[in-house]
Amino acid sequence: MHKRYRAIADYYDFENARHRMLSEDVPFFLKQLPRPRQSVLELAVGTGRAAIPIAQAGNRVVGVDYAADMLGIARRKRDAVGLGEGDLSLIEVDILEMDLGERFDWVCVFFNTFLAFTDTARQDAALQAIRRHLKPGGRLWLDVYNPDLVLLARALQTDLEPCAFHVPQFDRTVYMATDVRRMPDQVQRVTFRYTWFDARGHERRQRIQFDMTYIFERELRLLLERNGLRIEQIFGNYDGTPVRPNSPRLIARCCPTAAKNLP
Repeated sequence: MHKRYRAIADYYDFENARHRMLSEDVPFFLKQLPRPRQSVLELAVGTGRAAIPIAQAGNRVVGVDYAADMLGIARRKRDAVGLGEGDLSLIEVDILEMDLGERFDWVCVFFNTFLAFTDTARQDAALQAIRRHLKPGGRLWLDVYNPDLVLLARALQTDLEPCAFHVPQFDRTVYMATDVRRMPDQVQRVTFRYTWFDARGHERRQRIQFDMTYIFERELRLLLERNGLRIEQIFGNYDGTPVRPNSPRLIARCCPTAAKNLP
């Protein structure tokens, strides 16, 4: 059974602050925009990590997410920096059911979000929703990790990327570690494990578990093409280097095509 990613909203910004890539992906994306005041749709906007600086750069942004608590944090952050609804609109909707009645210059999917669609039916549905929301001359920006064959050869990995982070609103320091189990059909079951001590010194534990897939470059090209999208440029990292076997990322800038017989 497909286990969908569902973040602990109050932890999200703090647990992800350690990832260097999250200080690099948005600046690299903004360099691709030909002029300011583009219309940008961000899928899985979360707490507004990417959408807010994109709007602050002078673009009109719409962010969608199915998680109301994440959107609540995004709205508070948006308002705190002085952006209005006309700069950044935040909408609660499932990507697979999205019909906003508008087309955009750019649709963006950051931080491995697309990999949460673990089978081709969901991938096709997501890409068709994206294509319906792109202007004829628009662009899709899709950013996922490049699979590491050494890691994929291991059936189970435990205690990956251990870290500790502080959540100010709870005055709580949380220890986090990640387990990854390889499943059939190119699926990975990811478990985030959280441990902390309450005010009485008692140990508390919590976990979230979800499934992700992984996609190789050739698979990504074929998947996009069958859904009427073509990669016009693909990068292996946020410095603009091309994809190589050891590149950490697959960052694809795509344009719509006149494809026939779409799924």
